[in-house]
Amino acid sequence: MAASKPFACRNKCGAVQLFRLRCGISRAHSSEAKVNRRSFLAASIATVAMTESAVAPKAAKAVTPFSSSEVRALASTLASKPFQPPDTKLPKQLAQMGYDAYRGVRYVPEKALWRGEGLPFQLQFFHRGFLYSNRVDLYQVVDKRAEPISYSADMFTFDGEPPPAGVDLGFAGFRLHAPINRADYYDEVGVFLGASYFRAVAKGLGYGLSARGLAIRTGDARGEEFPYFKAFWIEKPAKGATALTVHALLDSQSAAAAFRFTIRPGETTVHDVEMFLYPRVDLDNFGVAPLTRMFLFDANQSSGFDDYRSAVHDSEGLAIASGRSGYVWRPLRNPTNLQFSLFGNPNPTGFGLLQRQRQFERYQDLESRFEARPSSWVEPIGNWGEGSVQLLEIPTKQEFHDNIVAFWRPAEKARAGSEHSFTYRLHWCANPPAKTPLAQAVRTGAGAASADARLFVIDFAGESLRGVDPNNVQAAIAADRGELTNQVVQTNPVTGGLRVSFQFRPGQETLAELSAQLRIDDQPVSERWLYQWSA
Repeated sequence: MAASKPFACRNKCGAVQLFRLRCGISRAHSSEAKVNRRSFLAASIATVAMTESAVAPKAAKAVTPFSSSEVRALASTLASKPFQPPDTKLPKQLAQMGYDAYRGVRYVPEKALWRGEGLPFQLQFFHRGFLYSNRVDLYQVVDKRAEPISYSADMFTFDGEPPPAGVDLGFAGFRLHAPINRADYYDEVGVFLGASYFRAVAKGLGYGLSARGLAIRTGDARGEEFPYFKAFWIEKPAKGATALTVHALLDSQSAAAAFRFTIRPGETTVHDVEMFLYPRVDLDNFGVAPLTRMFLFDANQSSGFDDYRSAVHDSEGLAIASGRSGYVWRPLRNPTNLQFSLFGNPNPTGFGLLQRQRQFERYQDLESRFEARPSSWVEPIGNWGEGSVQLLEIPTKQEFHDNIVAFWRPAEKARAGSEHSFTYRLHWCANPPAKTPLAQAVRTGAGAASADARLFVIDFAGESLRGVDPNNVQAAIAADRGELTNQVVQTNPVTGGLRVSFQFRPGQETLAELSAQLRIDDQPVSERWLYQWSA
């Protein structure tokens, strides 16, 4: 069971808020609390062209030899020197640009890199402005030689005042296009924009999840630190290639890192990720493979929202698979107070934020189409050692705030001057690749049973429950605090599975961990359902 606790420093850390551009590609943070998270992120992600000490001489605009080992060497060298705050200078109309004005800056599709060359991928770029003031250096790699991708204002159209002519303003990020849904059309399949954020879609799905390169002090009372990608090298694909390789250099006050992404769009879009981390200081709170999503409400927590929809979320639960504890399902919540949950689990076989319900009727939202949001599954490769999957749930009243963060936190500190490597496969999908014969918790409902009790209803479904007599099933239900009563297991003829219900009386308790699992002859036939209740 997760070791969970309320987080007491909300006034210091503030709530995570995410501003979603309706173009479906851009994200940025803000805060209403003592530390203004929006301005902090805007400052943190800003950077200038690579300097002599960090990356390469400013004059070195010519084609240069390239290998992935050079990015590791750059990151190691960067971490051995004091952090240099980035330069956020932009012309006034870009620096003070608002949301609507930034939406009015559009890349000209006809100018996409590799367009008309018959290659399986094309690149389009983002202009700097609004919250994206950082300059990200972009290179294409051809025959193991890196060539700078040059900025020009005529790559874009502007609804408002265009930037000054002849000024090299650089790019904020880029997006990938490939024929994923139709052979004759290059869909947008992935984007790298803002801090160390990146996203992707799979066939038939839209955007939802944001992943990050690295999380540092997420939810920590000392304040979160936002690493940022400062340079990318994109290998030009061969004709007929099924994958695109992207190398990235990340920097932050506390660490630098080198990344290699191998991106394969398809029914499931896969990012093979290799990260080499070089701390500047001893890192005692950092997250590997962080995932970020929004959860407003669902059937387990609908009170307080006067909404025509029955559910509003990008993900409905955290799933964890491991050899030690089997399969765990933790429904997400929008808590009253910030909550941290830790799931101790050395060497997990996978974890992710999932959207299990794929029916439009579940959400009834014609614009957001939550049923088409991708699930995301992290598959560690190699030995990650001791550590825990951690889940941060932040209270929010609005659906454009990302308030859910999940990541892997190593148990050991990352010492200054050391090198740490993490390799994993990130799946963007309708269903995660982790297969289990166990039934899944497909719906969690909760509501008032009486003045002093809550009623929980969990639907389990799967082949392991087909035709099973509920009288032969034991429901292992537990609570670390409070009292459980009226436990019932019955057939659900609609799902073909079983429904478990029980009442929970917290008494004077304000926080409790609940769990449930179906068993036959003391052997599990369902995943383990975990739930954190708070007053």
